[in-house]
Amino acid sequence: MRATHCTTADGLRLEAEWAEPDNASAVVVLCHPHPAFGGTMRSIVISALFEALPDHGVACLRFNFRGVEGSQGEYDEGRSEGQDVVAAIDAASATHPALPITLVGWSFGADMALATLDARVRRWIAIAPPLRFRPASDYDTAGNDPRPKLLVLAEHDEFRAPSEIEAEVALWQQTRVEVVAGASHFFVGRTQRVVELVARDLEDAAG
Repeated sequence: MRATHCTTADGLRLEAEWAEPDNASAVVVLCHPHPAFGGTMRSIVISALFEALPDHGVACLRFNFRGVEGSQGEYDEGRSEGQDVVAAIDAASATHPALPITLVGWSFGADMALATLDARVRRWIAIAPPLRFRPASDYDTAGNDPRPKLLVLAEHDEFRAPSEIEAEVALWQQTRVEVVAGASHFFVGRTQRVVELVARDLEDAAG
């Protein structure tokens, strides 16, 4: 693990960290859960992915959204946080320019990831996305995008039932849904299953 930073278009310096294998075949940018409810780049699901994916040949960049821990700025209710995701994509692209980038987010971070339609992104993996923190039109745009999307949902999600999300994304293009049995929104005791699903999706994408 090595510390780094990302710089947003509006001039903020965001705290970030890399975890990289010797010969990476892909890059993921990890977007953490809600800043106003204790979410950081060290939250349980993000940390599990950050620690495990390098063993699958994937370089991981995790970062703190504006106003979280060592990142400058203030929480902006999802309005400006899209700039933070783009800043992380900038850093990932600069460090590994030849590798495909996947945006992976959990909860609030999943919503921010799905709303970021940067051309450098090859695919999205959204873990327990509430689909509430951005305007509905942003999710419609993501759904109409032909790039692949994996949604990993929790069977017993406290915020939105998987059936609600499945109904909302039923017409999305190139979208696959996996439901983690027995999981709550926080995936306590189920993080290994999340890692397995994400790693398999990335391996399948690599061919």
